Formats: sequence, structure tokens, C-alpha cells
Amino acid sequence: MIDFALDEELALGAETAQRFSEQQLLPSQRAFEAQRALPEALRREAAQIGFDRIDWPESAGGAGLGALARVLVTERLAAGCPGAALALQPIGAVAQALRAFGGEAALQRHLQPLLARPDARAALVFDARGRWASDGDALSGHAAWLPTDRIDLLAVLSRDGLRLVTQGIVLTEVAGAGLRAAGASELRVDRAPVEAAWTDPAAAALALAHARVQLAALLVGQMHAAADYSRRYALERVAFGKPIAHHQALAFLIVDMHSAVDAARQLLHEAAWRLDAGRPAREAAATALIEAIENGVFIGANAVQILGGAGFMRDYPVEKQLRELRALGLLLGGADAARDDALPAAIAAPIDFLATTDATTQGA
Repeated sequence: MIDFALDEELALGAETAQRFSEQQLLPSQRAFEAQRALPEALRREAAQIGFDRIDWPESAGGAGLGALARVLVTERLAAGCPGAALALQPIGAVAQALRAFGGEAALQRHLQPLLARPDARAALVFDARGRWASDGDALSGHAAWLPTDRIDLLAVLSRDGLRLVTQGIVLTEVAGAGLRAAGASELRVDRAPVEAAWTDPAAAALALAHARVQLAALLVGQMHAAADYSRRYALERVAFGKPIAHHQALAFLIVDMHSAVDAARQLLHEAAWRLDAGRPAREAAATALIEAIENGVFIGANAVQILGGAGFMRDYPVEKQLRELRALGLLLGGADAARDDALPAAIAAPIDFLATTDATTQGA
């Protein structure tokens, strides 16, 4: 018999994140956004729980629970506030990128100094189009927007390598349309010294797969929150003698939104499972992110539509959820960069409903 239940450790991690999100993030998400930061006590509590290190190896101070655990925790934190979820995981995808290229030694060398500084943050930028320029041991590049007001360690990931920068990082605060709880800045690096660099296309594919899975988890968590809030609103709002959720057009839309969340979540969990099982995950992670971004646009816009004019008011969360979903869809090169990596498997063979995709995938 196939058992789809979570094991005890995964279930406990998910329940802890769910409770933390409902009690600590959801009620204060507007305040986090206005302040562009989270209270120090909240960040300290999250660090003590270990959200950011749940998928790190135990030898590096993590829980060693893998990519699926990271996904389950991130989904639930993002349902409360995705900007806060980013801020509460200050190392984010950089940890798995370092692990992919340099193993646990790289984790120890480059991240342990950051862990001793409570406010320190690391950021990963995906150079999807090869626009960051190297000149000897110096690196130059630019990102118009990143959801952070501080970067102590910048990891620039390309499709064949990783470069680390800790000096010469210039951040200019910008307004930002979404994820403001984590901050919002323009990033510029001009001939900054490269602290460490690796060239390994397989490691780059693995690091990118982890980063996309983490980003897709943020999207799925927030689209779940938007779909659920608009569903509950439609059950309470009455028009023509019955809840608007019982009118056919809106009822069908609610079903479509529910299906969109489930479809994105299924692809996401499969990609995370592949990472934990050591199976090829490049195309699966890219496909999961594409589905999450496209479904996020669908759900965010229709959540606002269900509330009508009220959907644009700050008294309700759906206008923020729409902005957050749009902003998340811009990270890591967005859906188009993910399509570049999903393309080889998509065109290599006809669709076979019975075969696994392992034989047609390459890379991570």
C-alpha cells in the first residue's frame, strides 16, 4: 500500500511553521511591510527554531531533513507573509548553492561567520543571461531589484559556476511593489573582488534546482493563502439571496483556483522529492517554478476579482497577496529563464504517461 503521509519529523516541522505563521506573521504582515523589517525578537525566535537550517546537514548545525522539509516550512511561512518568510531565512538558497559546489567545507567556511552576526544576510542572484562581467578576480553586475536592504554575502550563480562577493556591494533603497517585509533595494557591484569561485555545470544545475524549489514554495504558500481567503469571503458575502460562492460562475472559478494550487504543489513536492532522492531535478524544479508563477498570476488576480472593489482596499489581504505573487515571479529570471531549462526534456521525447522522465533528463 502506498502511504502519502508525512513522517513524524516532517509533520512536526510543518506544524511548527504553520503555528508560527498563523500566530506571528499573519496578524502583523501589514506592519512588517510598512517597517520594511521584522522585530529582532521575532527573528531571534525563528533562528532558535531553526527554520533557515532545516535542510542543512547536521554536521553544519542543521536539522538534515532535506529539500521537502524546506518546502513544507517555507510554504507555511509564506502563507502568513512571504516577505517575512524571506527575512526569516536570511541565508536562503545560498546554503545549498555552496553545498553543491564546495560541500560542507564551503558551508563552514563561508556561512559560519555570518551565523555569528544576527543581522547578516546572504543573497543569491541568478545570472540567467550572462550579463555579469568578470575581469580577472573582479566582478561587475547589476540587479534592478532584490527583496533585501542588506547583503553581507552575495552569491552570483550562472549556468556553469558560482562566484562569491563580500566587498563592494552597493545597495540603493527602492520603494518595491512587493515583499517589502524583507526590504527592497537596487544592487550594483563594480569590479568587486571575488572571494571564491567555482566552475561546475552539474553543481550549478543542482544549486539552481534548489533555489527554484525554494522560490516555488514561497509562491505556493502565498497562492494557497489568497485562494483560501477569497473562498471564505465568497461563502460569507451574500448576493441575490445566497452566498456568492454558490453562483455558478464564481463557484467554477473557486474550483479552478483550488485546482491551480494543488497542481503547483504536486509539481513542487515532486521536485523536492527528486532532490532528496538524488534523482535528476533540473527540469522538474524548472517546471514546478513555471507552474507556480503562472498559477500565482491566475490566483492573485482572481482573488482580487472575487472581492470586487473591496479587493483593492488595504482592509483586505488580497491586494497585498497579488503584489507578493507578482514580485516573487520576477526572481531567479522568472518563468522564461525556467522555460530555458525545462525545454530539453519537453522536446526530447513525446509525452509518455507511463514512463519516468529520468531517461530524458540531464544535469542535476
